[in-house]
Amino acid sequence: MLRWRGLESTPGDLGRTVVTVGMYDGVHRGHQTLIGAAVARARAMRRPCLLLTFDPHPAEVVRPGSHPAILTSLDRKAELVAGLGVDAMCVLPFTPEFSRLTRETFTHSVLVERLHAAQVVVGENFTYGHKASGNVGTLAEEGRRFGFAVEGVALAQDSSDDGEVTISSTYVRACVAAGDMVSAARALGRLHRVDGVVVRGDRRGRDLGYPTANVESPQYTAIPADGVYAGHLVTRDPRSGASQERLPAAISVGTNPTFQGSRRTVEAFVLDFDGDLYGEHVGVEFAHRLRPMAAFDDVHGLLAAMAKDVADTRQVLRL
Repeated sequence: MLRWRGLESTPGDLGRTVVTVGMYDGVHRGHQTLIGAAVARARAMRRPCLLLTFDPHPAEVVRPGSHPAILTSLDRKAELVAGLGVDAMCVLPFTPEFSRLTRETFTHSVLVERLHAAQVVVGENFTYGHKASGNVGTLAEEGRRFGFAVEGVALAQDSSDDGEVTISSTYVRACVAAGDMVSAARALGRLHRVDGVVVRGDRRGRDLGYPTANVESPQYTAIPADGVYAGHLVTRDPRSGASQERLPAAISVGTNPTFQGSRRTVEAFVLDFDGDLYGEHVGVEFAHRLRPMAAFDDVHGLLAAMAKDVADTRQVLRL
């Protein structure tokens, strides 16, 4: 998949394209339906499917201090959308100047002049332009004027204990924040994952016989609620960032209250693994929350709980 940042870097030989536009944070099941529709349309028209996304999140520019938790890094997003058949991904810097573009200027300067859209496929709740003044209806009007078609795709629904819910990034973030990794996985169509770099911690786990990979993730990453989880550590190719090996792991999220910790960390104890992961770019997948974070009276109580966490992880992962 081709990938570039900024409209000025758009390859000149793409020809007319089928464009889908959105933040696409999470690439959840609703996004997958929408992207699938764009890819299908592109294949039928024999044109490349181009995904236009933004960085940083528009909310932080429009309302500073309101940056939502991010479900997928740009590298992970690129990997996921490529797997859905997208041919090219353009990351557009979302700046204060860009946020002030009128809807007509966005349509003409971005979709027509730069991306050469023959068709635009968006969600039915899509908005664009200054103060979100444009919607699917206005885009269709502009498309008739500029020579491209517009398709609005219905939002995906899912069943929950509270009835039907719309699958959205906001919903997935709420599930992750609550530690409900089963509901998050159902909405995402896969396990929620936190990407980061393995850094040196206090090495307390190694001293206790449970060496952990301390994963430092970028600012705003959607970290699950404090607790212990069953899941996996995913190694990544150092050059492409693509996922490689998935290793079963018991994962701790929190501040290590038994030792009066204050810094919130994500630490993965990889089962049956004897290797050095320091400096590696990895992903941590969360399958199921085993228990809340707890403070223990002594190290013996902590060790007993950790042994049970490992046993429960094996059971959840059916190892």
